[in-house]
Amino acid sequence: MRRSRSPWIYEHRGAPLAPRGVFLRRVAKHFLMFLVGVIAALLIGVFGYRITEGMSWIDAYLNAAMILGGMGPVGELHTSAGKIFAGTYAIFAGVIFLVMVGVVLAPVAHRVLHRLHLESGEEG
Repeated sequence: MRRSRSPWIYEHRGAPLAPRGVFLRRVAKHFLMFLVGVIAALLIGVFGYRITEGMSWIDAYLNAAMILGGMGPVGELHTSAGKIFAGTYAIFAGVIFLVMVGVVLAPVAHRVLHRLHLESGEEG
């Protein structure tokens, strides 16, 4: 009985390099994961600022987007809850940024390393 492979699993080191179409679909899936992660992180920030600081939707979006993008908050924070949220969200945003870069680069890094492995001719 043959096991079906998940589309998220990369080819084994002894397998030939995946065709360009498979690779491009894999990159697209990882980019979609990146977009979902960034949108989820942005929504957390928007709702957090909205709840803790009572900001308008636009101001909450602006502050969340600026922190997620690494620029820092735009508006002044007035409540202790807002300041605690902003600090925690900034740490969260930094970690999310690193994870999402890894998600996007994973298929490219795998392809480069797999190609180098095949060219070196190493076995087991």
